[in-house]
Amino acid sequence: MARRTLYRDGALADGRSAELRLGVSVLVEDGHIAWIRPSDGEPDPGPGGDLEVVDAGGTAFVPGMVDSHSHLTLPGGSHWIERGSDPPEQLLRVAEHNGELMSRAGVRWARDVGSPPGPDDEGTRRALSLGVRDEWRGRTDRPYVRAAGTWVAKAGYLPALTVEASDARELRAAAGRQLDDGADFVKLMLDGPEPGVAPWTAEEVRPVVEDVHARGAKVTAHATYSACTRVCAEAGVDCIEHGFELDGDTARLMAERGVALSSTLAVMKSWLTFGRTTTLPRFVGEESERRIRDRLAVAQEGVRNAHRAGVLIAAGTDFGGGSLRANQLAWEVEALVEAGLEPWEAVAAATWHGGLVLGEPSAGVIAEGGPADFFLVHGDPLSDPSALWRVWRVAW
Repeated sequence: MARRTLYRDGALADGRSAELRLGVSVLVEDGHIAWIRPSDGEPDPGPGGDLEVVDAGGTAFVPGMVDSHSHLTLPGGSHWIERGSDPPEQLLRVAEHNGELMSRAGVRWARDVGSPPGPDDEGTRRALSLGVRDEWRGRTDRPYVRAAGTWVAKAGYLPALTVEASDARELRAAAGRQLDDGADFVKLMLDGPEPGVAPWTAEEVRPVVEDVHARGAKVTAHATYSACTRVCAEAGVDCIEHGFELDGDTARLMAERGVALSSTLAVMKSWLTFGRTTTLPRFVGEESERRIRDRLAVAQEGVRNAHRAGVLIAAGTDFGGGSLRANQLAWEVEALVEAGLEPWEAVAAATWHGGLVLGEPSAGVIAEGGPADFFLVHGDPLSDPSALWRVWRVAW
């Protein structure tokens, strides 16, 4: 890779407004953005044979995307739940493949919200994603990773994949152990063994949030049912994952308390494709399709409620822990637009909004002096989100 690269005459799509900034040139030096200037007023980049000039004409610069809900060690697909029980060595190979897919698709940051436990290089048993994060640190061909460790759940809910807690005391202890293991934040499962019933009360979750905040970390929570999302909002977790059933009152409470939403609408879009590509009863047939479409409609209304209330919305795929794959964040951007967001708002959800959820100010941002974490697509993603599928080149 050239030490200096001049990307000439592209259009800037930074997800801050609906307008493209046309005629833009970007000079990258040693992996950082030296300047961003109008193409007809470029400074002299200086002499030297180490300068590569890239004709960016007809493409748009997009900030490296943030997949706000990912599972690096799992492959996704229609058998995603079973794959969580694959041997650890297989799951680590899956992670390497996923990292390559993400990078090529313009995803620069992975917010891993749960992985199965397994032995690390020193024999310590902890979430496999934590070892992946550490292994990828400093590699330019893999995303930056922030990882939650292993899911913390009520006993009896996905016991093979989670750290279980039977009561509020065990819940606090299990959350603390994830931070002890090196997790960047904590993931709670606020769905439980009984569908539609929150496994914990807000009074039981709130001390966990306080404990984690006292250690300088954040708490996120998987919640798909209305009773469960309500507990999350009342307890003041930092982010709700999925949030498929969000009524207006809960959305307003989220906005008041600074609770973000990590959307995963495209999960149900993928389920609809399985009706034609699999023989699995839960996806095949008119009744299955009707059930999925009804659930998607409710989830779309939840996103609209969150948007109207001013909740920060970040885009995730749930790949691995759900049915999508690691290079399909563009699908979620399209799904957010279908739910009612403007295209530029959906691009924001997949870029700098994800950075806010992570607490990483440079994530999802193109700025002078910052890292050259951007990619180039054919088309205008601020009016046509399908442009995000047409990745031409990544700058990292």
